[in-house]
Amino acid sequence: MGLDDKVENATQDTTGKVKEGVGKATDDEQLETEGKKDQAGASIKKAGEKIKDIFKS
Repeated sequence: MGLDDKVENATQDTTGKVKEGVGKATDDEQLETEGKKDQAGASIKKAGEKIKDIFKS
């Protein structure tokens, strides 16, 4: 996994956490859901990159 990918995934995960927190604080279910989706997307990307790394070894 390249450093750029790691940074991008971490940024997406952090952005998702912020959106989820703001959504909860403001009672905005749509923003909260969007944050959860961002976090899930980052997790999927991380898993995919780990699989790629395993096969490169």
